[in-house]
Formats: sequence, structure tokens, C-alpha cells
Amino acid sequence: MRLRTGLTLGGFLAVVGPGLLAGLSDDDPAGITTYSVLGADHGYRLLWVLLLSTVALVMFHGLAARMGVVTGQGLIGLVRQRYGVRLGGAVLVALVAANIGTTCAEFAGIAAGFELFGIGRYVSVPVTAAIVSVLVLRGSFHRVEQALLLLSTVFLAYIASGFLAGPDWGAAAHGLLVPTMPLDGKTIAIVTATVGTTLAPWGLSFIQSYAVDKKLRTEDLSLERIDVTIGAVLTGVIGFFVVVACAATLHRDGRSITDAADAAVALQPLAGDTAATLFGVGLICAALLAASVLPLSTAYSVCEYAGVEAALDDPYREARTFYVAFGLVTALGAVAVLIPGAPLVTILVGTQVLNAVLLVPLLVAMIGIGRDRDLMGRFAINRTGTIVYGTTTAVVLLCVVVLALTSLLP
Repeated sequence: MRLRTGLTLGGFLAVVGPGLLAGLSDDDPAGITTYSVLGADHGYRLLWVLLLSTVALVMFHGLAARMGVVTGQGLIGLVRQRYGVRLGGAVLVALVAANIGTTCAEFAGIAAGFELFGIGRYVSVPVTAAIVSVLVLRGSFHRVEQALLLLSTVFLAYIASGFLAGPDWGAAAHGLLVPTMPLDGKTIAIVTATVGTTLAPWGLSFIQSYAVDKKLRTEDLSLERIDVTIGAVLTGVIGFFVVVACAATLHRDGRSITDAADAAVALQPLAGDTAATLFGVGLICAALLAASVLPLSTAYSVCEYAGVEAALDDPYREARTFYVAFGLVTALGAVAVLIPGAPLVTILVGTQVLNAVLLVPLLVAMIGIGRDRDLMGRFAINRTGTIVYGTTTAVVLLCVVVLALTSLLP
């Protein structure tokens, strides 16, 4: 039986994790909210945007994983090495600030999800923060990975809720394959938000650092590409069923929503208690998964910039910076949600803009590093690859600029 270098089930199970977790973590409360609004306001006709976003996710998550495996370094460490301490520091500060704000969104999603079942945020948020911290800080790498992968299976709840909503599959297929889009400001905003929430900077940083922590080798790259593709495609599939569920119910009845919790409540009279419950469970688990991954992404990035070796299997005394960074981001995100009158919407909008501003230079830096043969050797991006990645980045730039502008406008 061939081992890790062969295309076998055992070999795949040995490398699976970075692509799957990074992809599914993109379906966090902010992502589910975006997809819910997309379906509620526009029905099936903008599903093609989700398809293109998923293709971009496959491409850049694949590049990030390859860079991590080949160089043995995380993204922030490579940016610092190739572009200098100042630029690397600026990217790190922006990423940490955005990650803290996005972590607030995850805990806000946890609060909203549990409130659907009658559990207040002053119970759900502290308990969840404690569970996440114990899981990540006290567990071994493989136990943490197994727990997160097990948690990700609950995303099947969104697929079930989509079927229970009784959608028009013909209209869904047409919206997925035939691009149409009104050119008003509100539609442009939700389209660019869909691109931005699918291809998030913290996801790019996480998948590369996680591939390094998992100690993958260049011989594993063929299998890791499968892991990345499956993770990204599942992200798109889950988003598809969220859009479909809301299109078949909320859009059909002319109902508007502002977040995923609203969608769960609105689904109850339209698609039944089961669909609404599954949607709520999916929201909680999506937030829990992302609330584990985001602080991890931040901790990896801080250590990479500081040049400190750190991994999930390292004890606290040997990886103090790693564990302190994880704990601080988790605590700040949880506490912000518990402050009475905290401007969560302002925090989330500001974070979204910061993520948007950070995304394009990060993609440009990734292309530059990916083309560097001194770093990447025979795995460097060739001329055709440069054109494909560059074109994708140009499209993302257009979307991100519009997203940032519409987020800043009153």
C-alpha cells in the first residue's frame, strides 16, 4: 500500500486539514449573513458570483498551502523576509486588528445563535470562549485538528435546510451559470461583500501557517491540492445552499433581513421548525469553528513576524508568545460582545473595510513570493500562472475597492 506520496485514502487522511478547515472557516457568521442577504434580496440570480469566488478561493488557498509546504514558513514571515521589516510589520498590524474585529463577529454570531434557543449571551459567550481556549491551548495538534474537523461536519445542517426550503432547482442552476446583475449600489455592495467574505486575508494566513505546523512535505502537495479543493468547494456548496434556502423562502415572500439570526427566525413560518433549527445550529457551529481558527491565525502570524518558533504541540514555556496572542484575541473578541451598548456594527463594518484594504496587497505579495525561484524553486509560479493569478487579483481589486467605498458611505 502506498503511503503519503501516493494517491491513497490513507495518504489523503494524513494530509487533510489545512484546506478543509481554512475553507470551511470562511463560512463564518459574516459569511453566512452575506449569503443570507444575497438570497433574500436577490433570489437565485447572483449565485454565479459565489461560483467565481469559490474558484478564486481554490486558486489562492492552493498557492498559500504550496508556499507553506515548500518554504516551511508562514505568510507573514515570508512577507517580512522578502519585502522588509517595515512592510511586514504594517501587514501584521493590519491583520491583527482585522482579526480581532472579525473575532468579535464570531462571538456575536455565537450569541445570536444561542439566543435563538433561549440562552443569553452572558452565558453562551464566556462558556464558548472557555471551551475554545481549552480545546486549542490544552490539546495536542492532532486532537485539536480532529475536534475542528468533527465540528465542521455540522455545516451539513445548511445543506439540509436548503432542501427543506423546497427551492426552484432550475432557477438555481440558471443563476449559477448565467451571469446577470443590476448595476445599482446595493447590488454592487452585496456582490463585492460576497467576494470579500469568501476570500479573507486571515484564511490565507491560516492555511499557510497550518500547513507548516502540520509538517507537510513537498511530496504531499498533490494530496494537499485535493484537500484545498475539497475545502474550497465545500465552502461554495454550503454558501450555495444558504442562498437557495433564503431565495426559496424569504425572497419569494419579499422579506428582508439584516443578519443570519434574522434568517433563521424568518425561515420558521416559511420552511418549518426543522429548517429554522438547522439554520440556527449551523450558525452556532460556524461561529465556534471560526472563533477557534481566527485566534490561531493571529498567533501564528505574530510568532512568524517575531521569528519565534511556535506550534500547537509546544508547551507554554516554549511558546509563550503563541499562547498569549491566542488568549488575547479570544478574550478581546468575547469581552467586546458582552459590553452593553458596544458598537458591534461599527466594529464589524470597520473590520470588513480593513480586511478589504488588506486583501489586495496580500494577494500581490503572494504572487511576488510565489514567482520567486530562490524561495520556491521548481514550485514557483510560471508565466501562465502569473497571468491567471494576476487577472484574478485585478478582478478582486475592483470588487474590494467598491466594497470599501460602499462600506464607508452612509
